[in-house]
Order: sequence, then structure tokens, then C-alpha cells
Amino acid sequence: MRQYSPDLTPPWKRSRPVPEVAAEPGLVVEEPGTGFCGAVIRCEAGTVTLEDRFGKHRVFPLEPRGFLLEGRVVTLVRPSAAAPVRPTRTASGSVAVPGARARVARAGRVYVEGRHDAELVEKVWGDDLRVEGVVVEYLNGVDDLPSIVADFAPGPDARLGVLVDHLVPGTKEWRIAESVTGEHALVVGHPYIDVWEAVKPSALGIAAWPRVPRGQDWKTGVCRALGWPEHTGAAWQQILGRVTSYKDLEPELLGRVEELIDFVTAGDT
Repeated sequence: MRQYSPDLTPPWKRSRPVPEVAAEPGLVVEEPGTGFCGAVIRCEAGTVTLEDRFGKHRVFPLEPRGFLLEGRVVTLVRPSAAAPVRPTRTASGSVAVPGARARVARAGRVYVEGRHDAELVEKVWGDDLRVEGVVVEYLNGVDDLPSIVADFAPGPDARLGVLVDHLVPGTKEWRIAESVTGEHALVVGHPYIDVWEAVKPSALGIAAWPRVPRGQDWKTGVCRALGWPEHTGAAWQQILGRVTSYKDLEPELLGRVEELIDFVTAGDT
């Protein structure tokens, strides 16, 4: 006797099988119905929680053919307990490129005002900067900016981006920035007195950054108000150690650094 399949659906109407992918933490997928794209942060019985680069969370059911992975339809499944964690995002929120080699340094540069600023940028954007071949250097003070720009001589293939602390209209810093900004030189800044303030208080377990009376050294005043030892170098290392990703930084700093990287990389290709 002839054997017949229990599935009587004509072959041309059957759905093609799609791969099953373990919903490991850090895996970046898209839910096509909503267009929401994010990294897996939690997978429970029947649901998966995604987080986009702005920190927004969405919960979706683990349905067959329910997600897109790099443009391909997949079925997410709950990972086994022993599944390894694969980081797929850099600290800045960009898609990680495992095994990528650092690009040869561009002629363009990004300057930041102070060593603390440079260390913070390196910690959060370091992976991105190496992939793009962007070197970060630091200014000792904004007063040095006109001579640095003149010596650098920015051009179409060697753009210069500068990040300045406390860039507020009408200030000395603002006037200096305006004087050197041009087609191939971009100076941007954040509103904070010091880059310390660009770290979210919640990352440090404090309610808010303290107000420091005018005329008093701001960093020293912060240490006193928070009961920290008055050693600003040690205090900064404590602050920097609590920063793990872009989520620990204020948007006013995030946007300016991203703007500078885009500006510098738009030149030398």
C-alpha cells in the first residue's frame, strides 16, 4: 500500500522552515510588526524583553517566525542555562564588530578639554573610535584652542572636532569656539561645569550633583558635599569606575560626542 503523509497541505502552500535562534542576552533582533529593534535583555517562559539604544524596553511573545535577525526571519527560543553570553553592543550602544581590527588612524582628530574628558570618551566610545580610526587628544584649556586649530590647519581630508566643557552662549569659551569654527573645524560643548556632571547621579547612587558656591573649586566642593576624600583624582577614578555604558551619561554629552565622530569621519574616507 502507498504511504501518505498526514499533512495534506499542498507543497506550494507550506511555509518554509526558518532557523531557531537562542534568545541570548545581547542578541539584537527586530520585531517586524512594530519595527522595534533592540538587544535581548531577558527571556522568560513565552516572552522576550528587548531594549533599544535609547534604553526603552518592550516585551514580545516568543512566537514562531516572530523576529528578524540581520534581515532574516527567525524563531526565537529560550536559551539553555549554559548558553554563553555574546555581547553585540559596544558601550556606546553601537553594534559590536567582533574581531574587527583597528583602522589606521585618520588625519582628522577629536580634541576634548581635559584628561578626565578623554578617559570618559575612551571608556564609552573607544571601540567605535578604533573601528573608525579616530584619535582623541586633549586640551589643557580652551585658551589653547586658537593656536591648536592654526597649527592643525584642518581641511577636507583632515577635519577637526573639539568638545568643550561648559559651552554657554556669551561666555569666554563660547567666543573662542565661535572664532575657530569653520567648514572643517567643529567646536561643540555640553552645559556642565565639568564632565563629572555629565555622569548621571543615579549611576553613582546619589540623588543629584551638589551645588557648589561660586568662587569655590567645583570638584573640591563636590567632594566635600558628598563626604568624599578631597582628592579629585581618586574621586574621578571612583566616578569613572561606575560608568559602564552610554546609559550612565547625560544626553547632552552623548549627542555632542556622536556629532563630533560623525563630523570627523565624514571627511577622510
